[in-house]
Amino acid sequence: MATIKPFKGIRPPKDIVEQVECRPYDVLNSEEARAEAGNNERSLYHIIKPEINFESDTSEYDPRVYDSAAEQFRKFQENGWLVQDTDEHYYIYAQTMNDKTQYGLVVGAYVDDYLKGNIKKHELTRRDKEEDRMKHVRVCDANIEPVFFAYPDNSVLALLIMRYACTEPEYDFIAPIDGFRHQFWVISNPQDIDTITKEFAKMPSLYIADGHHRSAAAALVGAEKAKQNPNHRGDEEYNYFITILDYNRVVKDLNGLSPEQFLAALGKNFEVTRKGVDAYKPTQLHEFSLYLDGQWYSLLAKDGTYDDTDPIGVLDVDISSRLILDEILGIKDLRSDKRIDFVGGLRGLEELKRRVDSGEMRMALALYPVTMQQIMDIADSGKIMPPKATWFEPKLRSGLVIHRLSED
Repeated sequence: MATIKPFKGIRPPKDIVEQVECRPYDVLNSEEARAEAGNNERSLYHIIKPEINFESDTSEYDPRVYDSAAEQFRKFQENGWLVQDTDEHYYIYAQTMNDKTQYGLVVGAYVDDYLKGNIKKHELTRRDKEEDRMKHVRVCDANIEPVFFAYPDNSVLALLIMRYACTEPEYDFIAPIDGFRHQFWVISNPQDIDTITKEFAKMPSLYIADGHHRSAAAALVGAEKAKQNPNHRGDEEYNYFITILDYNRVVKDLNGLSPEQFLAALGKNFEVTRKGVDAYKPTQLHEFSLYLDGQWYSLLAKDGTYDDTDPIGVLDVDISSRLILDEILGIKDLRSDKRIDFVGGLRGLEELKRRVDSGEMRMALALYPVTMQQIMDIADSGKIMPPKATWFEPKLRSGLVIHRLSED
């Protein structure tokens, strides 16, 4: 069963939400955050990217930076830019991209569910990134940013959400840069809160879609607090924490091969078709787009190069890693090899073309997006997806609601 609870969210007043909210910490660098925050002292970047509060050459891992995050969090609350709800609520969050709207529930997820595997992951985490987020959670004593989970279809919850979606939202705005619409409702009715809690209790598992490092950090800090509390009960706040696109590859060289040799090597495992100078996007699973020397190519994996019964082996990210990046280009470790970089699908094929045409990269490879069902199948099997397999859009905005770890 999945254990969740409502919580007293800390969130901005309705009239300043657009000054506070921002993109998540891990989708932009320090200079981009500094530029987006500008002269806006209410921007949440001052809390989630606190290195912008210092000189531009200050490391984001400088101890002063973490202290600044905590100071800014206190400042936001003292100034009334973030205010805690007086009662425990669940919340509904809707995002609209390309005329399609997805709805989600904002809940407190149970740390023990993560530690025991009831909250399932599909990616490995890096310890250095875990520790960075753990420090941030510790000093702020709060989950400042949410994590994106998925749950199995549930008609009761769908009807409840749609009922609220017909009412006026607490927040409703178009975000800058991406132009996506974000809406937010507060669920305060005790019967609805009880219904949500009970419906989740019927679910065997929840699935991390986006935010593995934030999930790990929240769970580990919660476990730390439990050990440090001699009167630990299990219901304290610290026990809870709060459309998939392609994730494409660009590579700096052809591993000593000429373009002709590289294309010939691809022919061993792929049907290679030249598509011309117009950008070409994969149209089906096991098809890839290659951009090389101003030309686009379709690469269709041949029968026998993948195993339809293996939840990992059937993934296009695994096929491309094995048969192109490793076998031909000699790239063994996607996490550490400096010859490869990754481009989220929202940036489009033009970004791949730009990076190759500029001379920064030698070739680009576009993948067909992973499906949510594939992610859940892999998580259920206990296996881990290859690195950089998923890119979720729209990203959850930060600053709409925050979960404090300490009791009132």
